Amino acid sequence: MSMLRVVGNEIKEGAAGFNPALIVLLLVLGLLLTFLIGNYVLYYYAQKTLPPKKKKPVSKKKMKRERLKQGVSAPGE
Repeated sequence: MSMLRVVGNEIKEGAAGFNPALIVLLLVLGLLLTFLIGNYVLYYYAQKTLPPKKKKPVSKKKMKRERLKQGVSAPGE
């Protein structure tokens, strides 16, 4: 139906305003988008400014196992 306008009874269609569900959906999507963009900006900033993560030291047991895999005998054996 197109917009109806009756002078006597004031029947109007199409000028009802915004759907509340649409407003809530747009608000939630806006907040989600803001959150994701904020996380990306913080991640990018942290990658630029923070020093690189230190590697954990390799245990002697693991070093010995790796040497044995390569065929090199461990010193002292």
